[in-house]
Amino acid sequence: MSETEKTASESRRNEKVGEVVSTKMQKTIVVEVEMRKAHPKYKRVMKTSKKFYAHDEQNTARVGDVVRIRETRPLSKLKRWNLEEIVRRSTLVQTEDTATVA
Repeated sequence: MSETEKTASESRRNEKVGEVVSTKMQKTIVVEVEMRKAHPKYKRVMKTSKKFYAHDEQNTARVGDVVRIRETRPLSKLKRWNLEEIVRRSTLVQTEDTATVA
């Protein structure tokens, strides 16, 4: 398989950006993705959110981080997503670290 075919097949996988809400499991994070959707009848834009379980091999993500996840093969009963990258680190954790040092 050539390099262009490989990147084309990888880009077909669904990607979502959301906030990490839980890291209590080993190598698993829970990502909440917020979607804005128009109501079918009233046309008012409403916020809906959904939680996705994603695989985090190195346990690098922390609660509050904004991450990008990519669809993958089923890894367990609930995990169908893989952590691609951490878009933005949480500032909440950094302030706690400085408070413990002082």
